Amino acid sequence: MKSKQFVSFVCVATEIRCQEKSKGGLAYEVILADPVTVTPPKRPSSPSNKNVSVENIEEKLKAAEERRLAPTEQTMDPPFHLTITLPLHISNLEANRMAQLAVKMSKIEEASKKKDDQAHQFISQTREALEQKMETHEEKREAYISDLKAKLKDHLETVEKTRQSLEAQTEEVRTAVEEKLKTAAAQRDENIKKMLDRLKEHEENVKRVRSTMQEKVTQLESQIQNKLTLAQTRRKNLEQEQLEKLREHNVVKLAEVRHIIEGMDSFKTEKTTKELQERLEIAELNREKELQKKLEKIQEKERRAEMVRQNKERLATQNEEQQTASSG
Repeated sequence: MKSKQFVSFVCVATEIRCQEKSKGGLAYEVILADPVTVTPPKRPSSPSNKNVSVENIEEKLKAAEERRLAPTEQTMDPPFHLTITLPLHISNLEANRMAQLAVKMSKIEEASKKKDDQAHQFISQTREALEQKMETHEEKREAYISDLKAKLKDHLETVEKTRQSLEAQTEEVRTAVEEKLKTAAAQRDENIKKMLDRLKEHEENVKRVRSTMQEKVTQLESQIQNKLTLAQTRRKNLEQEQLEKLREHNVVKLAEVRHIIEGMDSFKTEKTTKELQERLEIAELNREKELQKKLEKIQEKERRAEMVRQNKERLATQNEEQQTASSG
């Protein structure tokens, strides 16, 4: 709400410096005051800061009231008067005019006082309203600050509880991890020990199996060699027996043939003798063929025995290589 501007009149001693008389009346100059050469003070610019406190408002109101009351006090200190120095020959008309002027000035002064009273009342009401608003604002600000403090306190308590919970969980996790690491280390050591024991046992088994296989191979070699020797000896014996049987048979047959030939009648012709001789030769060839077949069968048996021996040696070597690879 804008305040009304009041006009205050200052009454000072006047001076008539020149006057002129004429038929229609009196003309004169009234000097109210000397001309002022001092420039009026500049109005202060409104502050740019919008954060105005109650103390600043009160100081500004007091300063405005002092500025407003200063001209009024100057006018009120001396009683209102208008000193006009006139010659004695002024007419009644001029006196009436001056009286009317004085009445008007008194009315103006009364109106000014009334306006001053209204301004004082308005200022007091405005001040009370501002103070009430500032108190309400202060109460709201304090309530807001207290509410904010309570919320911050709750938030800090929640943060503290969360921090403590996190620390407890972190400690639990750290303890669990340490226990797991210890258990894993113990388990790893135990596994390594078991693996070393198994490796040692495996090496011992490999050595034992290798020695056993070596003994078996040696025994097989000796057995095969003995069998080969026996087979060769048996083959030679069979060959010798067959040769002896063949010789004995041939000798018997030849003796029989000779006896037959000798006991035959002399009347047999040479043709019969030739036939008998051819038969004997054929029989001899057949016996030789049978003997050759028997020798081939014996050789075939020896060849098969040799193949069996070689297969056994190959199998024994493969088993030994597999066991060595599995142990490595």
